[in-house]
Amino acid sequence: MAYQSPYQAFIFEDYSFDPETNTANFHYSFDGQRHFTECLVIPAQAGIQSYNLEALERALQLAFYTASTSYYKAFPTKKVIFKKAQPDAWQAQFLQKIYTEGLSQFLFENDLELSDVATFEASESENTATDYEGEGIIALQSGGKDSLLLATLLEEKNIQYTPWYIQYSQSHPHVLDELKYPLKTVRRSVDIEALKQAQADGGLNGHIPITYIVLSFALIEAILFGKNTVLAAIGAEGGEPHEFIGELPVNHQWAKTWEAEQLFAEYVKSYISLNIHVGSPLRGFSELKIAELFTKHAWERFGHSFSSCNKANYELGADNATLKWCTECPKCANSYLLFAPFVEPEELKALFGGEDLFAKASLTETFKGLLGIDCVMKPFECVGETNELQTAYHMAREKFGHEAYQLPFEVPKADFDYQTVQPHNNLEPNFYNL
Repeated sequence: MAYQSPYQAFIFEDYSFDPETNTANFHYSFDGQRHFTECLVIPAQAGIQSYNLEALERALQLAFYTASTSYYKAFPTKKVIFKKAQPDAWQAQFLQKIYTEGLSQFLFENDLELSDVATFEASESENTATDYEGEGIIALQSGGKDSLLLATLLEEKNIQYTPWYIQYSQSHPHVLDELKYPLKTVRRSVDIEALKQAQADGGLNGHIPITYIVLSFALIEAILFGKNTVLAAIGAEGGEPHEFIGELPVNHQWAKTWEAEQLFAEYVKSYISLNIHVGSPLRGFSELKIAELFTKHAWERFGHSFSSCNKANYELGADNATLKWCTECPKCANSYLLFAPFVEPEELKALFGGEDLFAKASLTETFKGLLGIDCVMKPFECVGETNELQTAYHMAREKFGHEAYQLPFEVPKADFDYQTVQPHNNLEPNFYNL
């Protein structure tokens, strides 16, 4: 039976920025009856002197589009209404991508079809970019291997940057205080109470393209403080689908794909400014190569204080001052595989509380999903590609011996060259000569 939303339309109500409190507000509703408000609070810290109002307006509009997915998913409607920021033809296609491929996991896990998703209609107007002048880098940080590697490589090249982190609670990972430059934090306040009430009333829940939301918020920060470059830390990942809805690939991390990075960058150049640059300088590296680079450049400094485990650290409201590994989730299993070829077995086990994750019975099915065994579906998480992880496993066994790393099932060998540089942007700095 096709899904029937209890509402006729999801409404993009309004957005604004209050310069007195440095707060951006984004307002949405269903039929003007059930309302949601999201806030982004940007502490002045060094002080906001002056900024380009037109560029800020365009960045707010982009964030208005991307953050909407957090609320639309509660009662997805086929109709959307824009009371502000009506998209032109290209923007309508951009939104359609976000609401299909960006929400593909949400659709799959809630048994929805593409026909259940809103269709975005374009206005007759054509929106344009504005002139903007700025200088300086914002580097997105999480406390995971990719972002800490990016920060380390920037520092090795003596490139000044602002490490930047979105808080969902009062804390932030203290490992980020160890970076060369002072950490800049902003506070995202998702309308949790309204979403909880929506779920209590039968609303749906699921994964959203969070990377696009984070990048959109970082652009607001960049313009307020006169920066012109936003660097993410994303390798060659996300292209391998987990499942399909008809011909639509179901992908947990669509917003992290090379296609999505190019699309986002095109939006910025077309609708915000040609002089603002967004992307990942790690895009050309495989996840396995990033793990190797991390062990060479950042392990001594961060090896026992970083974490890529979402479950233990990054759920809404979690205290993540000290990063941890839960040792039970797909991200922990994925990280164990990626670092196994490059870290001594006993040291790797110490990172995960002294446990050999390969020998952990509760993770057997997870490893099967990661490694493409017995048709177990790849977990919905930001993880490496199947053949890449198969290669990591056999590299570890060849280097440290079969007894050191042993799963309770056979793993096929893959033809995967983790050293190959994948398609990537032309952003500076360039790290591909490492």
